[in-house]
This record gives sequence, structure tokens and C-alpha cells, in this order.
Amino acid sequence: MNSTPSNPAEKFDTSRASEYAHQSRIALAGYDACQDLAACMLAASIGDAPSANILVVGAGGTAQEIIAMAGLEPGWRFMAVDPSQPMLEAARQQLQANHLLERTTLHLGHLEDLPADASYDAATLIGVLHHLEGDEAKRQILQSIRAHLKPGAPLIVAGNHYAYASQPLLLAAWGQRWRQHGASADEVKAKLGKILQGADPPNSEAAVQKLLHDAGFGDATRFFSSLFWGAWLTCKAGE
Repeated sequence: MNSTPSNPAEKFDTSRASEYAHQSRIALAGYDACQDLAACMLAASIGDAPSANILVVGAGGTAQEIIAMAGLEPGWRFMAVDPSQPMLEAARQQLQANHLLERTTLHLGHLEDLPADASYDAATLIGVLHHLEGDEAKRQILQSIRAHLKPGAPLIVAGNHYAYASQPLLLAAWGQRWRQHGASADEVKAKLGKILQGADPPNSEAAVQKLLHDAGFGDATRFFSSLFWGAWLTCKAGE
């Protein structure tokens, strides 16, 4: 693993934010399907409530999770949190284009900046965990999310798992995915290098489950998988 910056948000500068919508859909085969299914899983978990307040952690970039949820549930409102200004601005532009700014509060910063008594009906953490170095940082963000969730509230967690070097076939297929979209051998090497920079994914699905249990969540149900990527729904465990 390469050294992770002390502030992972530093990786998501203006250059990376500007290409994120295109590059993420190549790096993650099924990107939009994952977001759509995440919305469906949350809606199925929350039930028929006419309204809900959703905490979206790491919302910067495409804001696709908000777009998918908002399209499915017109009564939902969103708190979008991201520490990267360029990524949050990219999300703002997408939300504006989809007429969703009036349903979304944008917060530049971290969960710790939110009022301690802010409470939400559900949360998402998509594409974040593998950018945090070490299990302690991963547990801390999950615990912070839990602190802002109502009892029994659902959480969607999605991101890369497996140590990249431990899965050479998946890593090679990942390179082929870029080649499939027209990248040369040198470009594939560069793109994989950027993806791997500073990444520290949980090393297995069991490791993801343990992180969730340690942070006070119940057993997780996996509903999507694509090469290194997995997506799960869990719920806040009892007090």
C-alpha cells in the first residue's frame, strides 16, 4: 500500500474532481446500478414513511446516490457531507442540474462539525472506507455515523475490499476494464496507480462485517459486487 495522506480529502483536488464522474464509472463497472440498488435497499428498509432525512457521508463528486434516492422517494431530504471543496462543488453542480438543491443541505467538512443532536433516519457511506488508513480511522467514521442515526436506522456502506495485491486476477481485470474503454498500456498503468494511491481497503468481507460490528451496527447484507467493490446494508444496533 502506498502512503495515505494525513488528510485523504487532499487526493480529491480540482483535477480529480473534474474527471470523477467519467472515471468512476469506468473504475466501477455497474456504478449507476450500485447507486440505484442502494436507493432501493434504503427504501425497502425504511418502509412507507412519507418523509425521511438521510445523511450522505462523502457525497462529493457525482451526487448520484442523492439523485437516485430523490428520484425514488420525493419526500426524502439530504444532508451531504464532504471534506473536499472541489468534490462538494461538483456534487452541487449535479444537484442543481437535477433540481435537488432545495432538498439538500451541503456541508463542507466532517461529521464532527455537525450539531451533536442532529439525527437521521438513514445514512450512506459510499466510496469512502478504502480511502481511510487503518482500522481505527474506519471505525471512527462508522461510530460517528452511528451517533447521528436514530435507533435501528439503516446504513449503506459501499467500497473496495480485499488488499489489492492479494487479488492479482481482479487487479489484472481492472486494468483490462480501462483498456476496454480505450486506454493504452501506459495509460492503464497510470490510472491504476492513481486508484491505488493511498488506498487501504478492508482486506475481506469479513473485515467489513467486523468493522461494522465494532462500531455498533448489526450483521450486513451484501447486495452488490463488482471486482474489488462491495455494497452492504446494515442497521444501527440496540443501545
